[in-house]
Amino acid sequence: MDFDLTAEQQLLGDTVQRFLAKEYAFEARRRILRSPEGWSRAVWGRLAELGLLGLQVPEAHGGMAPAPVETLLTMTALGRALCLEPYLSSAVLGTALLAAQASPAQQAALLPAMAAGERLAVPAHGEPGARYDLSRVSTRAAREGGGWRLRGKKAVVLHAPAADHLLVSARTSGGEADEAGLSLFLVPREAGGVKLLSYRTIDGQVAADVELDAALPGDALLGGEGTAFAAISSAWDRGLAALCAEAVGVLQATLDATIEYTKTRRQFGVPIAKFQALQHRMADMLIHVEQARSMGYLAALRAGEPDARERRRALSAAKVVVGQACRFVGQQAVQLHGGMGVTDELAVSHCFKRLLAIELSLGDTDHHVERFIAASVGGA
Repeated sequence: MDFDLTAEQQLLGDTVQRFLAKEYAFEARRRILRSPEGWSRAVWGRLAELGLLGLQVPEAHGGMAPAPVETLLTMTALGRALCLEPYLSSAVLGTALLAAQASPAQQAALLPAMAAGERLAVPAHGEPGARYDLSRVSTRAAREGGGWRLRGKKAVVLHAPAADHLLVSARTSGGEADEAGLSLFLVPREAGGVKLLSYRTIDGQVAADVELDAALPGDALLGGEGTAFAAISSAWDRGLAALCAEAVGVLQATLDATIEYTKTRRQFGVPIAKFQALQHRMADMLIHVEQARSMGYLAALRAGEPDARERRRALSAAKVVVGQACRFVGQQAVQLHGGMGVTDELAVSHCFKRLLAIELSLGDTDHHVERFIAASVGGA
């Protein structure tokens, strides 16, 4: 495979990195983290101006999709800066879900606004007890008059408090774990019968549990009734690729911060970077970072694979390697920083929390080991 970047891709990557280095320095990020919203609409607007919110939007609606390498470069830069904005939840998962499931008319109404940063739509799919199983949905949607009645609960919906719309999966037919019978609905966040229990996750992201007992109009249904599972699965795999790329950025930032700290922290009159045992540990960290980087490339290039089984196999392999790197590099960084490694005053503690969250997001390492095995032997 050829991993050389085109001139345009290199320019995009450099532009994003320069923008974030200027506008998203550590102290600026801490101010955003402490703000009531927990993210910056000003930064979101600048990301839209750079065209980065349209990477999953088809060209027919003013975007750049498919743009796997551009997404990789953007997510890596966002990861390195520890950005708190809803890029993964809205610009990747939400946008990819709409592009795959919504009708042409619905896409025309929604996707240009999302690319312009004027509208946020995030998926509300995971439920209590589902344990990463995409087909396990107990939320129900039934026809009521000329519209729909949604009843159910969704768990850990990232950036739900910031979203204009929730993309809610609900079962219109079939059993609780059936792939067939899943539908997708566009639900305004402030609609009657939508209740959010908002909180911050361990890494500072805004999220909410969502309770639904909502009456919706007939056009709230996105695409065909009972046909949403393939779109959900495809969007989740694109999200996995983006998450792996973000992890690489966070891993590199963690390694850089650790190396810099060991050059300045002194014991017995010398920097601790001189100690051979610690050099070995940082070399092991570097190996994990580079392995994750390679798997990030693989994930980006295979996220659009039309063969669902082969796509799942490649994406799960990448997430396993990346998840192992997140755990190892994060733990080593905290240990090499000593007690300072868990204080909010140091960037490495924020990196550690984000790495922990990434390892658990969109399926933890154990889940993806199982999914890789199932895909390798011909299972689901």
